[in-house]
This record gives sequence, C-alpha cells and structure tokens, in this order.
Amino acid sequence: MAEPKYIFNHKTLSYEKYQPGWRQYMMRVISYLLSTAAFAVVIVVVAFNFLGSPKERMLQRELSFAKLQYKILSDRLSGMEDLLAEMQERDDNIYRVIFEAEPIPQSVRRAGYGGVDRYDKLTGYRNSEIIMDVAKRIDQVASQLYVQSKSYDEVFEMAHNKAAMLSAIPAIQPVKNTDLKRISSYFGIRTDPFYKVNKFHHGVDFSAPVGTEVFATGDGKVVSVSKSKWGYGNTVVIDHGFGYETKYSHLHEFKVRKGERVNRGQLIATMGNTGKSTAPHLHYEVHKNGRPVNPIHFFFNDLTPEQYELVLELSALPTQSMD
Repeated sequence: MAEPKYIFNHKTLSYEKYQPGWRQYMMRVISYLLSTAAFAVVIVVVAFNFLGSPKERMLQRELSFAKLQYKILSDRLSGMEDLLAEMQERDDNIYRVIFEAEPIPQSVRRAGYGGVDRYDKLTGYRNSEIIMDVAKRIDQVASQLYVQSKSYDEVFEMAHNKAAMLSAIPAIQPVKNTDLKRISSYFGIRTDPFYKVNKFHHGVDFSAPVGTEVFATGDGKVVSVSKSKWGYGNTVVIDHGFGYETKYSHLHEFKVRKGERVNRGQLIATMGNTGKSTAPHLHYEVHKNGRPVNPIHFFFNDLTPEQYELVLELSALPTQSMD
C-alpha cells in the first residue's frame, strides 16, 4: 500500500494529509494509460520487425524455399525452350530440306495460346507478374510442342514416301543426249528468235530431227495432252506430285493419253516443230510448286559430275531460244 503524502498548510502552520482531487486522479489514470499504450506499441513494432512469431518465421522459410524452387523451375523451363528452339531449327533446315518441304512459318510456330482472360485469375497478388510470366511461357512451350509434333508427323509421312518421291522427281533428260550437243538454248534471259528482244526463257530447248523420241523424266500422271498451232504447239504436261510438274512442247506425235500414269524413261511423244518454233526441237520445262526452275539442275541421274560442270558452263553462254 502506498504511503500517505503530507503538505504544509501555511494558514494553520501545520502538516496536513494530502487528499488529491478527482482531476488529479484522472490525469494520473490517463498518464498511466498513455505510457502503457506507448510501451505496448514499441513492443509490437520491435516484435513484428525484428523478432517475428514462430508462425511468421515458418512462413518466411516456406517463402524462401518457394523462391528457390521457382528459380530452379525457371532455369529448367529456359533449358526446355532452348532445346525446343534447336529441334525447330533442325526441323526447318535439315529434315524439311532433305524432303524438299517448306519450313514452318515463325508466325505459326510462335502462335499464342488462349486469350488475355486466361491469366486474369493470377492478377491481384504481389508476385502476379512472375507467376503470369511462367504460366505464359509454359503455355507457349506447350503450343510449340504441339506444332512440332504435327511437323514430325509430316516428316515421318514424307520419309515413308521418300521412295515414291525419288521416283517422281524429274531426274533425267527428256531425250537421249549423251554427247550434250542437243541442248540449243538454256534457262534464263535469251534472245527471242521472232522479235529479237531479250526475254526470259523458262525452259531448255533440245534440237533434234522430227520424230526423235521424248521420254518422261519422272513417274507421274499425264494431266494435259493438247494440240495447237500457236505458242507452245502440241504439248504434254505431267504432274509428278510432291510439287513437281514437267512440260514438253512443240511435239509431233503423242504416245500417251490424258489421265495415264507414266514411269520415268517411258516414251510419251516424238519431237516436232509445232507452234511458235523456228526448227524441230523440244521445249522442256520443270515447275516446282507452280514456279519454273532451271531443268539442268535435275539432270543428275544421267550426267557425270564432269558432264554436269560442262552443262553449267554452256548454260552461261549467250544463245537464242528456238521458240
């Protein structure tokens, strides 16, 4: 129990026992409460910022572990992305080149996955950005893996049909030309024999007497057998599949019918002098995916390397086309 306090009364010149009023009592109570509250605030601030509760320390350890696992998973995902990019590079520049297929456009490979709303449920958190980034990367890898899987299915099918494709490619000369002296005009800019101006010659001209045999340069189907007194004259067109088509013009006599299947080396016509032609010859064209390409690049089955080099040298010389 607190000891009583005494004050000196100047009127009675004696000490009297001190009795505080209600105001003093209330001030004491308020002062005590304020000091207690301030001390409590200090304790709470120190505890929350420097000590932490056992539960908070446990959550902090779990958060640190989650960050470490996120870093490991992100690195593994980066490795998967690099591996997928390497697979795509080999697919476009090796496998599809071997089978003469067009590479898959980057717009298809990099196509998005889902819509913007797909990631709305991940917003609103402190780490939303990194979580959304990983989610988008995973979805993109999944989409690219699907495209790559479909591409490998196509490559497998092309490999399965490789034998048929090798037979279909126009790989020989359309006439017997062992001495290479029958090629009178090559692919490229040549002088037109009628108008005497430079024009692009889309094929190769073979000079020989009327009636010289003309052969199919690859397996395929005859899609056109037409007679004409103008332009290319009597013409046979063969569709070899796999994007290849060959055209044989200025013919004399047909040996095949439209719709007939032919094999490489099969007699299809005889050489003539029909249409816009200055002398008996065969105008021969090779088309790949609808575009004319240089036929001499497809004579690899019946030319030695030395003969091929000679043909390339001759093709560079200025000549005049015969049609």
